[in-house]
Amino acid sequence: MGDPSDIRNWQRRADGITTSGRLEKGDPPRLAAIGIRHVVNLALDDHPEALPGEAAALAAHGIGYTHIPVPFDAPTRGHVAELARVLAEADGPVHVHCIMNWRVTAFFYLLDIEAGMAEREARARMTAIWDPLSSEDPRAAPWKALLNP
Repeated sequence: MGDPSDIRNWQRRADGITTSGRLEKGDPPRLAAIGIRHVVNLALDDHPEALPGEAAALAAHGIGYTHIPVPFDAPTRGHVAELARVLAEADGPVHVHCIMNWRVTAFFYLLDIEAGMAEREARARMTAIWDPLSSEDPRAAPWKALLNP
């Protein structure tokens, strides 16, 4: 079975980690089918597009779950550090998601740079999904602050 590329803003990174926007009811078995062993959710549970009962739905398919709720208007370096910790401790292939894959790609921008990737390459990976650094949208302001400390 191939990657479920119809999941919103699906990406497979060179390191094997997959990322996306929101998950829907039928996605847990599809993630299990491609070997995902752990899912990290950066979205808030009360978002209208959040998957209700996500932890239980994933567990029913043998997938571990970690929730790191990141308010879209208040991301922090602490959230990024928590994601790095979970990724380092995960047993098996990991999928990281939020609602649009915006939080996720911004966090990986920082993690990729910390791992020694050239800024240009890290930014190209992020901007394949969104570009908060160039955005004039006021919602991008906290992300610009996070990414340009």
